[in-house]
Amino acid sequence: MPKIRTADEVAALIRDGATVAAAAFGLAGWPEEIARAIERRFLATGHPRDLTLVHGSATGDWKEKGITRLGHEGLIKRWIGAHIGSSANMCRLVEEDKIEAYNLPQGVIVHLWREIAARRPGVITKVGLGTFVDPRTGGAKLNSRTTEDIVQVIELEGEEYLFFKTFPVDVALIRGTVADENGNLTMDKEGILVEALPLAQATRNSGGTVIAQVEYVAKAGTLHPKDVKVPGILVDYIVVCTDTEYHYQTEGTYYNPAFAGEIKVPLEALQPLPLDERKIIARRAAMELIPGAIVNLGVGIPSDVAAVAAEEKAVDLMTLTTEAGSIGGVPASLPHFGHAYNAEATIEHHAQFDFYDGGGIDVAFLGQAQVDAEGNVNVSKFGRRVIGCGGFINISQTSKKVVFCGTFTAGGLKVRVEDGKLAIEQEGRSKKFINKVDQITFSGRYAQKIKQPVLYVTERAVFNLDDGGVTLIEIAPGVDLEKDILAQMDFKPRIASNLKSMPREIFLPRWGQLRGIIEARKRGR
Repeated sequence: MPKIRTADEVAALIRDGATVAAAAFGLAGWPEEIARAIERRFLATGHPRDLTLVHGSATGDWKEKGITRLGHEGLIKRWIGAHIGSSANMCRLVEEDKIEAYNLPQGVIVHLWREIAARRPGVITKVGLGTFVDPRTGGAKLNSRTTEDIVQVIELEGEEYLFFKTFPVDVALIRGTVADENGNLTMDKEGILVEALPLAQATRNSGGTVIAQVEYVAKAGTLHPKDVKVPGILVDYIVVCTDTEYHYQTEGTYYNPAFAGEIKVPLEALQPLPLDERKIIARRAAMELIPGAIVNLGVGIPSDVAAVAAEEKAVDLMTLTTEAGSIGGVPASLPHFGHAYNAEATIEHHAQFDFYDGGGIDVAFLGQAQVDAEGNVNVSKFGRRVIGCGGFINISQTSKKVVFCGTFTAGGLKVRVEDGKLAIEQEGRSKKFINKVDQITFSGRYAQKIKQPVLYVTERAVFNLDDGGVTLIEIAPGVDLEKDILAQMDFKPRIASNLKSMPREIFLPRWGQLRGIIEARKRGR
């Protein structure tokens, strides 16, 4: 079987200065055994070195697995990706100006593989306009060492777009479940399909090398052709994983049959959230749902909207999706983010972003680490600390409506919820509503320009984006406007003339009203 190699053998094939790309999401699709071999070779010999690493989403488990394996000075010269926060080693190299670093929107990167495969000049999109990706606001550069301009503003038929140029890929690192002797790959046990196919096509048409990690090898010609997700004509080498520890389905588990679509689990088995600030935010955010809505949920508190919908037995009134490609069911939270329980369909990563970028999402629920007076939101960079935008820019700019979800302050916040009221027992150490965000991941001005409805939901207050700034429209029962809200902001928001109380019912142990709220909208109430 000439295509089968050990991890050490394929690591030795990667030349200095190569552009290496991976198709992964968390640990889904990530060939950890191959990454360990690359790291081992570099630490022993100093090679390969000066690599350009490109990947489309957060890749790793926030500990030692994933791209953090490659986070060594000298091994990486340039990083291009959507999210880097899960790799402490790589973050350190960026923050200390040891490598060049570009943070591009997730959907742009996974679409670039198709443009490279077809030998087209690049991705042309409005995604990123007005954000730090826009050359007029930073050009996606994360540190002073990063100087080359790789994003351009162009005009087509009187409208502005961003242009992301293609480049050749020397090595693709992909993963599957089974490979036959000809290199055909299935993804039976994978929870999501990522973008392995277009990346393999891009690499092959660049004259590069495609390396796939799998768990099993089958006899040639025995795989069902419709089960093959990457054809063997695109795969140069196969590495059979020697330990399940290096082939995790998600960041938190080796294998869950529910994520692979093999079984459906009772949603009642999902534990209800405790009544705290997170649940209050998720409940109030969920009130923005409409019947039949196609929904995206971000990581963290936004993903709690799914848990609330499940507890309220309202999941059937909407379709929850993830940017990784799941459609229907209930999206999982960390450490399984990107996967879903009881999904109705799982499509490829890049295909999901086709749908998203064209406005397919009715309402998106996303995080908010910083918000400023213009309604800009930052989730990607804080001082020198880098995280990355992930799919946030694609999703926030193209959804028909966006609801940002997060606590009002950060770091040590403690609240008490009783008798339908909220009390702030200990304020967070850091303000989140500040004069100017450190980096513009979401542009309030752009949202106003395209007339996009925007809400900012916290445990104690709700704001909307209106006429160039944020307006306070709701306040939690039991909360003092001056002490608990205005004094905890660096800027004074507009205050709606008809300032309302957040619904008292969402501060009670049992709510039970979400389904009725959504169904009432269906009846036109």
